[in-house]
Formats: sequence, structure tokens, C-alpha cells
Amino acid sequence: MNVVIIITALFLASIGCLAIAALMLLLKDEKLNKVSSYFLYVAGGILLGAAFLGMIPKAVALVEPVKVTGFILLGILVLFMLEKIVLWRNCGNKDCERHSNASSSVALIGDAFHHVIDGIVITSSFLVSIEVGVMISISIAFHEIPKSMGDLSILIKNGLSRKRAFWYKVLSVSPALIFGILAFFLSASLKAIVPYVLAFSAATFLYLSMAQLIPEMHSKTKLSDSISQIMLILLGIAIIYVSLHLK
Repeated sequence: MNVVIIITALFLASIGCLAIAALMLLLKDEKLNKVSSYFLYVAGGILLGAAFLGMIPKAVALVEPVKVTGFILLGILVLFMLEKIVLWRNCGNKDCERHSNASSSVALIGDAFHHVIDGIVITSSFLVSIEVGVMISISIAFHEIPKSMGDLSILIKNGLSRKRAFWYKVLSVSPALIFGILAFFLSASLKAIVPYVLAFSAATFLYLSMAQLIPEMHSKTKLSDSISQIMLILLGIAIIYVSLHLK
């Protein structure tokens, strides 16, 4: 596996997404909220598609299905507990509970932990195949952009300058690159746990989409909003389908 491909994917899914999010902060609030919402809708479809079309089938092909489903269940329970203690709250809405109640430092520590997992997941996915690696990287990117937008907004709201908020976020997303590269050099031992990493990742994507993104979509009940949500969710699933069939 070419390390350049993995490093590029790790960079784009961490620093690259943050850079895009930072550029969008230049937009007016109304346009920023609309763009962020569209990203969240597409992300919902991408996360569902990645879990059901990519991660779970690949994991089942490597180990017994009961082990995969058991690990998905374990992952969902772990994520629920982590969310309860405010260590991991992947929320794109600046008014969410974590953002209003947790300090910036705690939020950044939780975010750094989240990116450690992202880095390992991206590297592990490329060990399965290029197609799976591309799919996982796209999935993480579409979720990370609106999340970074929300985090930057909160850091600025808590008194940080735009420049300092950006560099704090750079520090919190950097573990994805660091631990992803480390995972590559430990790939010989990592291969044995790849199906379990995929299963846990699927649990993460399912939890994010169904416990956070979809409930947020239900807060908008207009027919036009519902139609756009359905279309963008389908677009997200289509993106995953195409990425899995790249040759």
C-alpha cells in the first residue's frame, strides 16, 4: 500500500476539512447555516451508505457475522456512554448541549480523541482496499466539515480570535494524521483487528447518523425541507456507491 495515498487521505480528511470549514466562516450567518445544513444532510446519507454498503459487508467477509454485529452493538453502547460524559459529542449545531455546557478545553480534548480514531480508521480501511479507503475518507470528510464549522464558531463565541480558534482546531485534528501514519507502520499487527475496526467504525457512523443527524433533520418539517433532505441523503448514499465501484 502506497504510504503517499494514505497520508494524502489523512491530510484531506483532517486539515483539509478544517480549511474548508474555516473558509465558510467568511460567509454571512444565514448562508453559513444553509450551507452547513446541506452538508449535514449529505453526511447523513454518506454515513448510512458507508456503514451498510461498505464497512459491514467488508467486515463480515473477514470474520464471522456474529462477531461483527456484536462489535457494532458494543460500539454503539460505548459511544452512548462517551457522549453522556461529554467526551465525544459530534454535533454540527452550535446550540447543542456540549457546546453550551462544556468548556473549550474539554471539547478540544474530546475532539482530539475523535481524530485519533479517525486516523486509525482511515489507515485500516486502506489496508482492506483502495475503494474502501476512499469511501471511508469521503464519509469522514463530509461529516467533519460541518462539525469543524460548529467547533470554530463555539471557540470564537467563547472569546478566542478567529486566528487562535483556527490554530487550536489544527492541534485537535492533527492526531488523525499522526496516529494514521503510526497505524500504517504498525499495519502488520493492525491487519488482525481490521474487521473489528470496521465494525466499530460502522457503529460510529450509524450512531452519528441516527442519534444526531436524523433527529436534527426532523426539526424542520416544511415540505421543501423534507424533499431536500431526502434528495441529499440519497445523494450521500450514491456518493458511497460510486466510491465503492471506482476502478
